[in-house]
Amino acid sequence: MMEKLRKDIRAIFDAGLQAADPGDALRYRVRLTKENCLIVGDHAYDLINFKRILVVGAGKAASPMAEALEDMLGDRIKGGYVTTKYGHGRPLAYISLREAGHPLPDEEGVKGSGDIVRLLEGATGKDLVLCLISGGGSALMPLPAEGLSLVEKQQTTRILLECGATIHEINAIRKHISRIKGGRLAKLAYPATVVTLILSDVVGDDLDVISSGPTVPDRSTFADCLRILDVYKVRDKVPVAVRAYLERGCAGEEEETPKPGDVLFEKTENYIVGSAGTSLKAAGEKARSLGYRTLILSSCIEGETREVAKVHAAIAKEVNLSGNPLKAPACIVSGGETTVTIRGKGKGGRNTEFALAAAIEIDGIPNVTILSGGTDGTDGPTDAAGAVVDGSTVKNAAEKGNQAAGYLKDNNSYRFFEGSGELLITGPTMTNVMDLRIMLIK
Repeated sequence: MMEKLRKDIRAIFDAGLQAADPGDALRYRVRLTKENCLIVGDHAYDLINFKRILVVGAGKAASPMAEALEDMLGDRIKGGYVTTKYGHGRPLAYISLREAGHPLPDEEGVKGSGDIVRLLEGATGKDLVLCLISGGGSALMPLPAEGLSLVEKQQTTRILLECGATIHEINAIRKHISRIKGGRLAKLAYPATVVTLILSDVVGDDLDVISSGPTVPDRSTFADCLRILDVYKVRDKVPVAVRAYLERGCAGEEEETPKPGDVLFEKTENYIVGSAGTSLKAAGEKARSLGYRTLILSSCIEGETREVAKVHAAIAKEVNLSGNPLKAPACIVSGGETTVTIRGKGKGGRNTEFALAAAIEIDGIPNVTILSGGTDGTDGPTDAAGAVVDGSTVKNAAEKGNQAAGYLKDNNSYRFFEGSGELLITGPTMTNVMDLRIMLIK
């Protein structure tokens, strides 16, 4: 039975991944008519009104999104630059592609951002700028604010990741120490018309949070940034130059990010072409086709990873015991992005940590299988997307001398699953719509 559950759960995960294919998502929502009109959502852009079409952007899905645009527009594209994560690139004909570091930014990302800035600084009111944004874009467009260095941005990002700050909080700070994020890319392109196509990797699809909202009015402030540092008690840990810059901004001595109502956004439109909801729906449909009663729990799950895992495992136990909230055979699907507060020195990410914490909770239950995987194919600093566990996972490890609780305490979930055959390995998926969690109860 457990082998069948593992086969089914992988098929359900793969269906969710397929639905999040960025090229397909863009082609579904963007089309070129015979009259040379670009239709995006409910807007039509007559290409005869523009002298140039330029393409810029960044993210783990930037390459297939750019490829889809090239297939559609061909040599109408007069130039562009996009940046993606190492190993995620594809050959492009009209758009220059650069690979760079993620989740920690590197010099290649800075060079890519500089290319974008130089291109947009020459934009005019007769240009149409198509901006491609997907998960990872914030780290892949790391152009520090004046007076700050890449190393200082890297140190700040690392501290925020390790302290347990949410992606919303991390990006609020990223926007304020950047020359390109928080609406500043739209400001660079003004007075050109800017159309941003977005594959969302953020809970709630908040436009100003996805990749730090380079073409979106920014609701956060310098004061918010200082509050975040204080909440997590890291104001004194971030680099001195970063802290001083944020403090000057709070005092009105540095320019704020562009806010709602700014005239520069009158020629900017932002469209979500794909999100977690699309992936969850497809996963649910696949589960039903395999004979499971299916519940999509939520696409907006956040919180401390191991605590969220306990709640999910409790729901699986309840289905097993009482048939609530639905009777077995059951599939429960959720999406979102949890956070891991680093306490140990091990290796892992939020998905393998979720799987390990869940495995401890369902230890000994024979008919429950749980998968947690990142739709981008990468879980933290590892080559795995996540892991698949069942009621025998903890026992099997203990027989080999590996105690699950100790590995969890040391944030060493990847090492726990290494060699067990339970790691979820997909390779780069070229997409990112947060994490997908699936529970099967047979």
